[in-house]
Amino acid sequence: MSDTLNDPRIAAGMRAQMELRRRLLEGGARQIGWKVGLGAPAMQIKCGLTAPIVGFVLDRAMLSSGAAVSLAGWSKPVAEAEIAAYIGRDIPADAGPDQVRAAIAALGPAIELADADGPMDDIEAVLAGDIFQRHVILGPRDDTRAGARLEGLSARVSQSGQNVPVPADLETNIGELIGIVRHVADVAGTVGGGLRAGEFIICGSLTPPMFLEPGERGVDYSLTPIGGVSIGFTA
Repeated sequence: MSDTLNDPRIAAGMRAQMELRRRLLEGGARQIGWKVGLGAPAMQIKCGLTAPIVGFVLDRAMLSSGAAVSLAGWSKPVAEAEIAAYIGRDIPADAGPDQVRAAIAALGPAIELADADGPMDDIEAVLAGDIFQRHVILGPRDDTRAGARLEGLSARVSQSGQNVPVPADLETNIGELIGIVRHVADVAGTVGGGLRAGEFIICGSLTPPMFLEPGERGVDYSLTPIGGVSIGFTA
């Protein structure tokens, strides 16, 4: 079992989140992936965490690259440029690093849109609401990056045409990619039915979260040499 579930805030939040997921799945939704949140080292220290928190992604959350989404009615919209890890075989809880590496079938760019409509440091409430998740936009996937091969990857991100600096080491703000997937497998295997082949994980924001102001045009993100993904915004 993931040690993070010994934290009563996380245990209670995950119980509420899994109940939310159950209701949505019974209503016809389909889970296709997982997400992590609060993975940046400074945020973990602030919130008293030892690992990212984990949420789910449903089919109805997906948007196509290049689509335009209205942010009308959102409380505090935020975009994050992330790496998506595509899972090629089931990963049980307590899997070792080599087993996890062998299960990662591809990598690719992704953008997540969230609505931070509550306090970021109320861990139980954040988990109960699925970590503010609203939409995910996936870019191309690269099967030659199986095993979480990051060598030679670089990222460029712009918000409404303005460059957003990205660390050269893509794991600076998210932590080790293998460790993230392993952690999600532990949590999913304990409370969420397991991490399954065919699912993906969006592994956390490569940059500080991009809070979106009125009039934003869009976010563009390229993960070279794999390819790019973008999202536009309307009033």
